[in-house]
Amino acid sequence: MRPLQCVLRAQRCLRRGPLASVSWLLLRTCRAHSSVPSSACPRPERQQEDGVWKDFSSRLASGPTFQDFLRSASVPPEKPSSPEVEDPPPYLTVDELSGRQRKVYLETYGCQMNVNDTEIAWSILQKSGYLRTNNLQEADVILLVTCSIREKAEQTVWNRLHQLKSLKSKRLRSRVPLRIGILGIWSIMRGCDNMCSYCIVPFTRGRERSRPIASILEEVRKLSEQGLKEVTLLGQNVNSFRDNSEVQFNNAVSTNLSRGFSTNYKAKQGGLRFAHLLDQVSRIDPEMRIRFTSPHPKDFPDEVLQLIHERDNICKQIHLPAQSGSSRVLEAMRRGYSREAYVELIQHIRESIPGVSLSSDFIAGFCGETEEDHLQTVSLLREVQYNIGFLFAYSMRQKTRAYHRLKDDIPEEVKLRRLEELITVFREEATKANKSFVGCTQLVLVEGPSKRSAADLCGRNDGNLKVIFPDVEMEDVTDSGLRVRAQPGDYVLVKITSASSQTLKGHVLRKTTLKDSTAHC
Repeated sequence: MRPLQCVLRAQRCLRRGPLASVSWLLLRTCRAHSSVPSSACPRPERQQEDGVWKDFSSRLASGPTFQDFLRSASVPPEKPSSPEVEDPPPYLTVDELSGRQRKVYLETYGCQMNVNDTEIAWSILQKSGYLRTNNLQEADVILLVTCSIREKAEQTVWNRLHQLKSLKSKRLRSRVPLRIGILGIWSIMRGCDNMCSYCIVPFTRGRERSRPIASILEEVRKLSEQGLKEVTLLGQNVNSFRDNSEVQFNNAVSTNLSRGFSTNYKAKQGGLRFAHLLDQVSRIDPEMRIRFTSPHPKDFPDEVLQLIHERDNICKQIHLPAQSGSSRVLEAMRRGYSREAYVELIQHIRESIPGVSLSSDFIAGFCGETEEDHLQTVSLLREVQYNIGFLFAYSMRQKTRAYHRLKDDIPEEVKLRRLEELITVFREEATKANKSFVGCTQLVLVEGPSKRSAADLCGRNDGNLKVIFPDVEMEDVTDSGLRVRAQPGDYVLVKITSASSQTLKGHVLRKTTLKDSTAHC
């Protein structure tokens, strides 16, 4: 009887306000089933007049039961009769968002994801009436686009902010006040589920979320219509892409991981996977190059490798982050693979995609790394011979698993010495790998003038290597007999004459198309 009396009291409250009554009801019914003394749920005082009590008893017997309240608790309450409360005013007014021809200076730090975010920010600002300037002194707004994934990048931005603060204080009072802002990074997916012990991404960017494929395809079509010749699919772990927006694919079988690889999370079922996205994107425009970065080695099933091999406009270049050549360190990093599994995957990729260009990431001086561990990384660099490399000294980040469970016990001078050794070996081996292009004809997408010489042009080959060649007239195979000079966005054939660890040089043969090119080695 006591629980029912508590519910009755809640019923009386329902008449005073539905929102308050629901929470009150849940609280009181929970207490009624607990071991709280009976005095915590007092019964109503008995009325002095018998008639009144009998009337109360009859109404109680015919009233709602406890189950009635449980059923109604999940039903959204009706709107109160009181006037609706208006939303608070926006943080910025329409007038404050208006650029009014003010000039914005954009400064980008970091990877391609940051560059992509810069262009997104600029497109929004441009629509709001801002102008873009490359002159820092005349800017009214300065935006720094960066990330906090690596400590060095974050520290660079803090140092830059101190410089800009001085610039702001010197701004003449007669001018518009200088505003300074910082932006982060995002593209086809966000976040990461891998939880590598050194990485802060899952804590700063959250869990993996993928864009619907339909929205990506629409964006690529628009870029194609605008004449763009290269698109890069971006994500922190891009090849684990999984679009669950279309219900009919939610029961699909999950794609297998690369052999010898594991994950730190439960297997995910259903959804449209990266191979499907890559297939659909590459069909939009056969003259548009498709790249993707940054992938995780575990997510390279055969269907992805076969697709890269078959499609002419999917670049034969794969970024395959290793981080270390030591299985012991890889385990401490929670990478989900051994050195042996990684090398086996490299071999399989090279067999599946002849002539593939490989790039990688490496960390020098991770927690507990011994000299022997370091030498194993050196030997991996020599064994694989990457064409492109990104190497860094380890910096511990708060919130990561390493911060809580491991010790950053490698002295800074040792980290830097090991990093220099890795860089030296990488350059030696990359030079050897890139020299294999000498004498070959490479298809190059022209980007613009070379930074070092106004007489030269710069572009990139299929493997994403920079190619420098003279800015001279050439035959245009798309218009027989016509001689032209290459423009940004053109495809040209270049015969390679020399190579270094980072650059190829050659002389241009002719302007062509991706479909009709006869690049060979």
